[in-house]
Order: sequence, then C-alpha cells, then structure tokens
Amino acid sequence: MGPERQPETVLLSCIEDASLNASASPQQRWVDGWLVRYAPGQVKRARSIQAVAEGRLGLDHRLALAARVYADAGLPMVARITPFSCPPDLDAALAERGWRRHDDTLVMVRAGLPPAARSALAPLPPGLRLALLGPQHFAQAVGQLRGSPPAERAAHGDRLSLAPVPLQGHAIVEEDGSVLACGLLAREFELAGLYDLVTAQRARRRGLATWLCEHMLSSSIKPGNEIAYLQVGADNPDARRLYRRLGFADAYPYHYRTAP
Repeated sequence: MGPERQPETVLLSCIEDASLNASASPQQRWVDGWLVRYAPGQVKRARSIQAVAEGRLGLDHRLALAARVYADAGLPMVARITPFSCPPDLDAALAERGWRRHDDTLVMVRAGLPPAARSALAPLPPGLRLALLGPQHFAQAVGQLRGSPPAERAAHGDRLSLAPVPLQGHAIVEEDGSVLACGLLAREFELAGLYDLVTAQRARRRGLATWLCEHMLSSSIKPGNEIAYLQVGADNPDARRLYRRLGFADAYPYHYRTAP
C-alpha cells in the first residue's frame, strides 16, 4: 500500500524518513537509538542528532556520548526536534538543560498531484535556460548563491554524491552559465522532496522560483500518484505563500536546539 493511502500520521512519518534519507551523510553513527550526524556544512539535518528511537540508556548518558562525537568532530552539539522525536519529552528535557531553541521550520506537503505536462509551463524569458546539475556542480551553485565557504560547498557535494536515494539538481541559468535559481529533487518510492530552493538576490520577484518548482513537480512526478514535500523556515512568509500557491499545505513543524 502506498503511503498516500495510509493514516496521516504514518504518511508524515514516511515523509520524515524520506527527508532523513535525502540528507544522509557518511559522517553519522548510531548512539543508543539516536542517529548522530556530524557532517561539516550548512545543512543542519546533516550535523544534528536525529532522535528516532527510544534507546536503553538514560538521557544524560546518551547526551554525554553524543557530546564526545561532536567534540571529536569540532562541531557544536545540535538536536533536531520533531513530532516523532524520542523520548517524546526530549524538547522539554533539553530546554531544562539550557539548550537554545532556533530555526523553527515547517514541513509542507502536496498530495494527489494533478496531471501536468512540461509543455504547460510558460517558456523562460529570453536568455535563460534550464540546466540539470550533477551533485558537485549543484553544491557549488547553491553554495555560491548562499555565500557558503568552499569547504562547506565541497562537503555538500560529497554528501549529495553518496546519497542513498536518487537526487537531481535543476537550475535556471543565463547564457554565460550563471545560475539564477536552483533546486534539488529527491525521489523515494511515491514521495518527491524539494530541497535547496534558492534564487539569486538580483533575480528575485521574477517568477523564477515558481517556474522551477512547477518544472520539477510536473516533469518528474507521476500525475495523481505521488506526494511532494518540502521544508521551509517558519519565518519565511514569502516562500510559504509561494508554496501554498503551488498547492502545498503545512504538515508538521520541527526545530533545533543547541547545547549551551
């Protein structure tokens, strides 16, 4: 049975699993039911604790073990808190220990995608074209748009190259190859995830992000038989309005906490 026919909580759990697979990294290990990730770079999903199982040790014991992992990696200890985090009171327990909350995020979902064809999209403005980017090229492009340092771009490219699920970078580029907007499509079973949607500052409010999202959805998804999801900052109303226009709705929140 496909996830779209299952109860809503199971569907959202499947989406959470897919998002973890799409951000998988070789720099991760299991610590008593927690997936402890410590990849360098800007993507917090790849350098935070994913508390996916209950475990057998006490909370402070587990935190102490995870702290050693992050100390060895030279990274701050960060935990990602979702509705599926274990134990269920983890967020409150970390808050009591002085962990700072930040980066509130929403997962948005679009189910039952209607039939769509690439030909239905309006053509790009003159001088612009669509390009498909491999993992390293995409990491360099999105890193340049974000202003990420070279080391973070390289780490991002390595992680994408080793991803356990199919990933494809898409970009709108100028004639000289300059990237104006880009996004990453992750496919797993009936789920399609949109990631790293970034538009150059000088190209915003031209409809390029909308065009790119519609292209990735319509060209890569089986009409009527897929569910798409994405993640957006809760403090980004412009992006949320764009995604609502594309048929996405709020599904569940998550946030991060960083150890004091």
